[in-house]
Amino acid sequence: MPVKHGPIPFPTARGRSPGAARLRMRLPWPLPAVLAWLLAWLAFAAGRSMGLGLPLAWLAASLLGAALAVLAPTRWRLLLVAGGFPLSALALGVQASPWLWALAAGVLLLAYPLRAWGDAPFFPTPVAALRPLAAALPLVPGARVLDAGCGIGHGMRALRGIWPQAQMHGIEWSLPMAWLCRLRCRFARVERGDMWAQSWAGFDAVYLFQRPESMARAYVKARAEMAPGAWLLSLEFDVPGVPPDLCLPAGPRGALHGYRMPARTHAALNVGARMPIEGLHPQGRVGRAERQT
Repeated sequence: MPVKHGPIPFPTARGRSPGAARLRMRLPWPLPAVLAWLLAWLAFAAGRSMGLGLPLAWLAASLLGAALAVLAPTRWRLLLVAGGFPLSALALGVQASPWLWALAAGVLLLAYPLRAWGDAPFFPTPVAALRPLAAALPLVPGARVLDAGCGIGHGMRALRGIWPQAQMHGIEWSLPMAWLCRLRCRFARVERGDMWAQSWAGFDAVYLFQRPESMARAYVKARAEMAPGAWLLSLEFDVPGVPPDLCLPAGPRGALHGYRMPARTHAALNVGARMPIEGLHPQGRVGRAERQT
């Protein structure tokens, strides 16, 4: 039976008011960031029109942006909202023309469309973070590997380094990033599209470097579409309530978590609870030859 899933709630940080929590529920991301940045720039312009000096107007607008960061639903987004105005002002200059700000916003939206903001920000995969996979999870030649949300190809290059005989695939929603990834990873098949809409069936391993709120949804999708014996691999973030079959050190990124797909059952998936997973991480080679049909 189909599995229904919804957004995974993020625990409200201490000190945030219930009113801010209700407002966050009504403002889907990235509207809180856009609203905070817009109000900060309006405050800066108003301060300058009233005769405030550049340093004081910049400070006042930065403090307003930091105060509006309570609208952010997660900690890293809180930092993104709070730092949006001061960082953009330092990057382009507080005396920049409004047309320059509009051009910069257009370039940002082209490179990172609003639909992609619901997934992870642009954090490249460190090459060394995936090296332990070479010994812990060897794949048979020709195994199919998907980098879901491949960006400009850092993760795919790291995967290629440990599995040189695998068939590499990537999918990325941002058109410019997908184009750059094709240029950098000519050994792979890279598509521009929605990683959540694309089927993960037929892949021996799917790699993610997403965000904590995405992991339950990713696990539901993997359980529904991937074959028994296939692997869901996540850098840094684990699936809430699900013990990984594989946990490898990943340097500054903490750990690489691996989830081996068990035999399918007719029982509904309860993502919020601890779910037993059959099998431990393999000692031998795995891939399509291992799959059950």
